[in-house]
Order: sequence, then structure tokens, then C-alpha cells
Amino acid sequence: MKALCRLVVCSERHTFITLYTEINGQTVAGIPDISAVTTLDGQQIDYYDSEIKKLIPKQDWMKEFASEDRFKEYTEFRERVQQTNKINIRFIMEQFNQSHGVHVYQRMYGCDWDDETGESRGFDQHGYDGQDFIFLDLKELRYITPVLQGIITAQKWNKNREQLELLKQYYEYECVEWLKYFLTLRKAVSLLQRSSSSPVECHATGFYPSAVTITWLRKREDHDEDVDLGQLLPNEDGTFQKTSILNIHPDEWKKHQYVCVVEHEGKTIQKILRENEIKSNNSKLLIVPILLFLYIIVCLFKNNFCVFKDLQKHSSKKYFCL
Repeated sequence: MKALCRLVVCSERHTFITLYTEINGQTVAGIPDISAVTTLDGQQIDYYDSEIKKLIPKQDWMKEFASEDRFKEYTEFRERVQQTNKINIRFIMEQFNQSHGVHVYQRMYGCDWDDETGESRGFDQHGYDGQDFIFLDLKELRYITPVLQGIITAQKWNKNREQLELLKQYYEYECVEWLKYFLTLRKAVSLLQRSSSSPVECHATGFYPSAVTITWLRKREDHDEDVDLGQLLPNEDGTFQKTSILNIHPDEWKKHQYVCVVEHEGKTIQKILRENEIKSNNSKLLIVPILLFLYIIVCLFKNNFCVFKDLQKHSSKKYFCL
């Protein structure tokens, strides 16, 4: 994640990226022919490969999303892209006059969005055997290729204006809406209780930057008695979490209305303390130190390792071989 500060106003540019890797030809045991990883702000949120043949959530909040109706829509879109990629690699092999051997096709697509300015940007880039092959220029709404073998592909794809308009619609609107939706799911406020007689915890997580305020209201008035405020703790994805514990007997909060109020970046989330709002605290809440997150996709190609790495070319990424 990258925070941009201008004067006293700070904005954060969020990224939502999916990387597909497809290997054509004989592969090493344990390496699937097709794999896909999606990241939100550099943190992996799901995974798919051709051996398990299903989309696996990689975050607790994504596991909750997997039980929602929209998860089916999200999965179906990923499956359609996978089918398109299988066609693409065969077409690209023809352009390179290749009929056999081990070849690697990668496609990185997604969008980013500035939560302060509202500015967004989409990207769709294709790599073949460790090199850039073709990328979509959304401003010009046409494909551009840096290699001679990509000219035929670019010409063919550029003729399909209907498909280009659909891609423009997706990257400028739908992709950004998915990104915002996942940010909402990640930024969560929950009421937790170990047992029916235990104090109630108001747990806020997924917040960035770290300045978050948690207070309690009793009958719509500030209530700071019998309240223990926990320390600010980092999450693995660079966001933060914090807890405020209300140490009163359940009979008291059942009799009078208590509300947990979480304020962050000028926005307020309220949770009314009711029995049906409380979650069991037996579920795993991962509290981990800040980790330097390094994400590398390794694939087999002519005894070399092809790595997907940020080189700030075109939209942001490039494929290269070590």
C-alpha cells in the first residue's frame, strides 16, 4: 500500500490484482498447469489452481464472503477469465511458431483506487515465457505490444471493439466496485464475548492509517466507566486492529442500550450491543507482528525461474526472467 500525503490531507491508493499463470507442456510434479492468486493491497485474499479446481479464500473475512450470494458471481467471473486464458496461450504459441515444449503464459489484471481523490486506474497485461507480450492501454482503448510476434494478436484484439468497451466498463467501474466492496468487508467492527457472563469486546480491524478511536455510549451519552482500551496492534496486511472491553454484567447492558462507536478517517461505524450482534470469541483472531510482505510467483521455463515483480513499467508491472 502506498500513502500519498499532500499538506494535511493523506490519501491511500488501494490495489486489487489477479495474477494467472498457465504452463503449457510437461511440468514438474506438484506444480499445477493453471494457478491464480488475487491480492488486495498486496495481501493474498484467494487462490485457485487446476488441481484443487475451486476458489480458496485466504483471509478470515474472505471466508465469510464465501458464504454470501456474491461469491458465486465472483467465482464465475474468475472461471470465465481462466477459459479465455487457455485460448490465449494456444494462440500465442502459434504466433511464435511453437507446437510443443514448456511455455508459460501469465496475465495480470486489476485496478487501483485513491480513497481521497476518487481517481482509479485499470490494467490488463500479458506475459509470455518471461517477457512482456501485450498490454491494454485503457486511455487509448487499444492493445499495444513490444514484440513482433504480438502484432497479429494486437490487431485481432483491437478489431473487437465490443470486447474493448466491455473491458473498459469492467476496469473503470466494476473492478473498482469490487475493490471498494472488499475494503468494506476487510474493515470490520465486531462485538465479541468469550462466554455469556464475560465482558463484551468491541473489536475493530482492517483500518489504515492507524489512528482509530473506539468509544462506548450508554443511552446515547458517552460512557467511559468500566472500559478497558486495548493496545493498537498491526495486522499482517499492514492494517491495524484495536479492542475496547466493556466490563459490565450482561444484565446491565441488556437493560440499557450500549453502543460501540468506531471513528476512522472521518467515518463512523456503530454497533448496538445486542445478543444477536455478539460473536463467539472462540474463532481465531490472528494477531501478528508487521511482516515484510514479499509476493513472488515462480514458474518453470527452460530451467530458469520466471518471476512476476514490480518494475513500474506501463501501469505498474513487468514479467522478467532471472
